[in-house]
Amino acid sequence: MNLTPLHDRVIVRPAKPEETTKGGIIIPDTAKEKPMQGEILAVGNGKVNEDGKVTALQVKVGDKVLYGKYSGTEVSVDGEDLLIMRENDIFAVIS
Repeated sequence: MNLTPLHDRVIVRPAKPEETTKGGIIIPDTAKEKPMQGEILAVGNGKVNEDGKVTALQVKVGDKVLYGKYSGTEVSVDGEDLLIMRENDIFAVIS
């Protein structure tokens, strides 16, 4: 992947939506919910402050994160659906 985010943006690979419920019922495509977690694939250099200094991002490549349901911009790169979002759209890192 030759995609590098700028400033405080990150590229996230969303998790796959659940195919079945815990009880074993298959969920049809029309009822599947958009996942709200994913894996960070790339990060920008950091946020540029008003004084010109760059603040590094708190997340790093490989982190599993939770984000808002409608966060980010969907893009397709090499046939893979990805999200580009700002670091402040990320709610938590899953450890």
